[in-house]
Amino acid sequence: MLTIYHNPRCSKSRQTLQLIEDKGTEVEIVEYLKTPLNTTQIKQIIDKLNVSPIEMMRTKEVEFKEQNLKGADDNTLINAMANTPKLIERPIVVKGDQAIIGRPPENVLALL
Repeated sequence: MLTIYHNPRCSKSRQTLQLIEDKGTEVEIVEYLKTPLNTTQIKQIIDKLNVSPIEMMRTKEVEFKEQNLKGADDNTLINAMANTPKLIERPIVVKGDQAIIGRPPENVLALL
């Protein structure tokens, strides 16, 4: 089963979810803006993505600049994502111990 960390207002997130559903794959949808992730969950996803925290962030968001996160250490970035879920890149799709950022949406096909 897949889990998608989803923002229904995001076209890439919607397209990624559509790709998953079109393949008939069972998927759990987590609207992370409504159900924010805690720091432990964010760290687990970072490990599954095999990226640094900054690579999981939306660095062009106003909140990124307002919080002065450029050049911040990993713990500061993780805490920022927990406190401001809008900063988390979307969508993220997880299958077991693997994860992929659905940008472009076709990236998710590697997990199906």
